[in-house]
Amino acid sequence: MSPLAQVFAVIAALIHVLFFVMESVVFSQPKVWRRFGMKSQADADVAKPIMFNQGFYNLFLAVGIFVGVVLVHSGAVASGVAAVLFGCGCMLGAALVLVSSNRHFLTASIVQGALPLLAIALIAF
Repeated sequence: MSPLAQVFAVIAALIHVLFFVMESVVFSQPKVWRRFGMKSQADADVAKPIMFNQGFYNLFLAVGIFVGVVLVHSGAVASGVAAVLFGCGCMLGAALVLVSSNRHFLTASIVQGALPLLAIALIAF
């Protein structure tokens, strides 16, 4: 796997760790829940359990990519590449679902999906 593919994958994973923090750790803060389109504290309180769960999904995808990169550097290249491709593929898929559900999330979808797409392209070609 090329070093540039690894860089794109790791940055994508770090962004997803940030999503985890926002969704599962600090979601109750108004400046955070407003970023997710919530209009009131009451709306945020209703969404909080769902966001908590979603944050962990993002964390687990990030961990998969980190493990994959470590495997690549430990000599288990095929397993590492597979883990990175799976994590990046899931991130890209989630970005496509996000924008297809609401076109207002185009920017968020690009943030979520561009780096995984670049990593996949570099690995595949």
